[in-house]
Amino acid sequence: MFLKSIDWMLGQASMRSLKVLFFLLVGLWFLDCQMLLAQETTASPTLGTGALPGWIESVDRFFEKYLVKPLDAVLFYDFGTKIWLGVSVPFVVVWLLFAGIFLTIRMGFINVRLFRHAIDLVRGRYDRHGDQGDVSHFQALSSALSGTVGLGNIAGVSIAIGTGGPGATFWLIFFGLIGMTTKFAECTLAMLYRTSDEKGNILGGPMVYLREGLEGKGLGTLGKVLAIAFAILCIGGSFGGGNSYQVAQSLNAFQSEPAFEFLKTAPWIYGLLMAFAVGVVIIGGIKSIGNFAGIVVPFMCGAYIIMCLTIIGANYQQIPAAALEIVQGAFAPSALYGGFFGVLVIGAKRACFSNEAGAGSAAIAHSAAKTQEPVSEGIVALLEPFIDTVIVCTLTGLLIVITGVYKLPEVQQMAAANQGSMITVQAVTQNPSLAWFKYVLYVAIFFFAYSTCVSWSYYGERCFVWLFGQRSSLIYKFLFLGFTLLGSIVRPVNILEFSDMMILTMAIPNLLGVFILSNEIYKQLQIYIAKLKSGEIAPER
Repeated sequence: MFLKSIDWMLGQASMRSLKVLFFLLVGLWFLDCQMLLAQETTASPTLGTGALPGWIESVDRFFEKYLVKPLDAVLFYDFGTKIWLGVSVPFVVVWLLFAGIFLTIRMGFINVRLFRHAIDLVRGRYDRHGDQGDVSHFQALSSALSGTVGLGNIAGVSIAIGTGGPGATFWLIFFGLIGMTTKFAECTLAMLYRTSDEKGNILGGPMVYLREGLEGKGLGTLGKVLAIAFAILCIGGSFGGGNSYQVAQSLNAFQSEPAFEFLKTAPWIYGLLMAFAVGVVIIGGIKSIGNFAGIVVPFMCGAYIIMCLTIIGANYQQIPAAALEIVQGAFAPSALYGGFFGVLVIGAKRACFSNEAGAGSAAIAHSAAKTQEPVSEGIVALLEPFIDTVIVCTLTGLLIVITGVYKLPEVQQMAAANQGSMITVQAVTQNPSLAWFKYVLYVAIFFFAYSTCVSWSYYGERCFVWLFGQRSSLIYKFLFLGFTLLGSIVRPVNILEFSDMMILTMAIPNLLGVFILSNEIYKQLQIYIAKLKSGEIAPER
């Protein structure tokens, strides 16, 4: 009844009016920022006298003052928790925690029960000739993983431990495990409600199931508003966390290498090269991205895991002590940053930013999978948080804790400046006999960043097309490549804050729709399990 009342109130304003109002506000904000920037530049004649060119400092200052700070005040509102808990707990973190626990219990711990079946699906044992879709289960998983396994796994984990201590690793793992069910739910919905665009390409994801699914519940107007909100946030997330953040963190790593000293004063060169490399792949659409990801993702994950295991193995005596530090730090009342709640918040932010469970982005890639069983793709999707967070992020966390670099004052300064990739480089080079692994890390960093940019371009492009039509696709791609260049110019602190805001806030409209449609997901899951038990769904090979 409450939701229907909200829907009725929202229905009093047409969607066309809401869109016009949105663009009017954006236009006024832009004009206001231009005026303020002009005043600030006039008042600061010494701007640009530092190591970087003045125009780079101007862009960075504009980005921080007129985009990051105002959005942070609204999207990360904490309801005064800093006063009575000692640390700011944004509403979106509580929202993600509740969603993961609720859905895991509601779906009967599917993240454990059907884990082996998920692996069989990825191996192609249940593939059928003629299934509708653009890419295979494996390619869909690889495409989504290439968007989730990125610099968040290398830089994000390092930042989390540098600011919150080893205990942040525990909460990363916890949110990864409950995030498996969240990812299952949103990807199943994406398959249930997927459609196609004017060119016949699959179009699916939260912007589709929020609108169509809630309309079926008699909440059509609410569904439209949530869908538009998600699409706008996803486009912002694709420009930030899925693009500029990846470029900035990978650039930081290369700037620490003497051979790339020139990138410290001319970082835009790296941005241009990355923009060109990304542009070559994204022009081809999801099929091109799927083929690319199917080759690159297994390679980059394998190389990074081998590197981590080798270094951790060389310090195997420290493993028990590191594990104890992680567990104790997760519940310590006096951790490095705000105690128990502070470490939990840091772990939650970095886990969601890394595996995107609840954000709904990966559902866009999975909606293109070839299958007649929507639930099967949801089951495949639950492997993502496990691979991304429980395996890759945990290995990074162990690497940082075992080598002990997080205790160094210079490393804590790097964490404060959000230079996470440089922290991981520091950990890898701690042992002189294994320092050559830094070159493996550089390759992994580049491909992590590159593949994430490629996949997120697809997420943002699908939302852009859904909002403005197929003809807008090329416009979006040019904008995306512009933000790729911007990532080499704006400071990592500003990029990370902007990225967190966009990607984490995507979970608010997305999960509201998932909650409302959870009974439908549960019914589809029970039907699928019954087919498995009866043999109606059986391995083809």
